[in-house]
Amino acid sequence: MHKKRDLFFISILVVLGVTLPLLIHCGDQTDKRSNSGTTSKQSQMDVKDQQVAKLPMLVDLGKGTCVPCKKMKPILEELEKEYKEKAIVKIIDLRYEPKEASEYKIRLIPTQIFFDVEGKEVFRHEGFMDKQSIKAKFAEMGVY
Repeated sequence: MHKKRDLFFISILVVLGVTLPLLIHCGDQTDKRSNSGTTSKQSQMDVKDQQVAKLPMLVDLGKGTCVPCKKMKPILEELEKEYKEKAIVKIIDLRYEPKEASEYKIRLIPTQIFFDVEGKEVFRHEGFMDKQSIKAKFAEMGVY
């Protein structure tokens, strides 16, 4: 009888020990969210700005919590600098902009969508995409 009760209390302690740090960590993330997320209005404006600027655009949709998305972020940030004034590289974090997933018809993350200068989708890739593959796709689009 005492063994069952002790086992029950140990189980409760284990569950609390696992869930409390997770809850605390999630609370920390929500505080950071306000400065790092984009809004749907901003995303729509980016597409319109892209069409006005007549630049090709890469939109990467993912979540900062998925491993391939985390690996792609520094690559995309490098490409954003490298292709400045030649192409637009846009990162959308679906944790903060969940509506974008349906707007862009996302089935899995990360997804990279390439748009031509007219704003027409010309290529879509699902999953991790390395820097050389992205550069090769831009080169196919005439962006060097």
